[in-house]
Amino acid sequence: MKKIGAIILSTVLTAVLASGCGNNNTENSGNSASGGNAAGGTIKIGADLELTGGQASFGDSASKGAKLAVDQINAAGGILGKQLELVVADNASKSEEATQAAQKLITNDKVVTIIGASTSTNTLGIVPVATEKKIPLVAVGATNPKVTVDERSGNVNEYVFRAAFIDPFQGQVMANFALDTLKAKTAVIYTDTSSDYSKGLQKFFEETFKSKGGEVLSQESYQQKDSDFKAVLTRIKAANPDVIYLPGYYEEVGKIVKQAREMGITVPFLGGDGWDSPQLAEIAGAAALENTYMSNHYSPEDTAPEVTSFVEAYKAANGGAVPDGMAALGYDALKLVADAITRAGEATPEKIKEALAATKDLQLATGKITLNETHDPVKAAVVLKFVDGKQTFETKVNP
Repeated sequence: MKKIGAIILSTVLTAVLASGCGNNNTENSGNSASGGNAAGGTIKIGADLELTGGQASFGDSASKGAKLAVDQINAAGGILGKQLELVVADNASKSEEATQAAQKLITNDKVVTIIGASTSTNTLGIVPVATEKKIPLVAVGATNPKVTVDERSGNVNEYVFRAAFIDPFQGQVMANFALDTLKAKTAVIYTDTSSDYSKGLQKFFEETFKSKGGEVLSQESYQQKDSDFKAVLTRIKAANPDVIYLPGYYEEVGKIVKQAREMGITVPFLGGDGWDSPQLAEIAGAAALENTYMSNHYSPEDTAPEVTSFVEAYKAANGGAVPDGMAALGYDALKLVADAITRAGEATPEKIKEALAATKDLQLATGKITLNETHDPVKAAVVLKFVDGKQTFETKVNP
């Protein structure tokens, strides 16, 4: 009986010890997943991006840029003794899907912050979720002012930041370029009325162009997924403007420019960073893109050390592919978060938010970034010209 009792006692003690060890491991694991300060584990960062749908090229580039940043940071030892884990969710290029993806990243995946989306409309689908859940959001390519400042109240969205410059600056850059460099006196604006991004750029281009003596002959409109633009282009051709401002995304822009050239419209087309996709040249054709210009966040031809090192690393990681602007913004958005976590000293949403708001003179691929009082970066823009279907550096414009 004594022998049996000893065996039972030994078994019980073993079970208790195993249970205790199990509890300790679970606690540490949970702390790691939530981005605590204990060494080991991972810090989870969500990416809510357009991997399918009409803006899939943007999301693909942004995710590759973000992954490069994560790989570089992890190779250098991570942050706070932890490795970064990038959890990517596809928003299918739809605002409502972006909302659902954000909810999943926060509730199921337990991320401490989110980067994304690539477009303004999709990012606006994430903003209410980030605000309600108090999870910092760093928009990758969203340029509409409404992303960081609530349109109704005028208050800054406390948990929302961005890596991209905003539409007022981008619209002004292209209006000034049209007036000063191209010597344009008249313009037609052709806007995607289904896009917050396009409508924002239209507004700010028009305001600047008119205020400096330019005349907007007419405003035309289309919607995403339209494919036949000939009726509107016939009206534009008859108006005979000096330039056509086309603030839209690459899929429709490529079709519009192609059809315009086929109809004999030879005047310059101007656009924004929504043009920035390798698919633009495939859709429009290299010849049609001659005499077209776009504003963007950076140029891979820039010889600044931070640009050349990013371009070389991206090409090495992606089979020699040259990074576009969205790849650079995805990289920078992740680096913004990483810098904030490092300065915060802990990977908790509240501390990350506070550190993001204090970002100053951070040198990234798209320039030296300081986030202002509305959580928008103060940095330069570039104007690119298409030559043989490829973007070439034209000029750089400081804020």
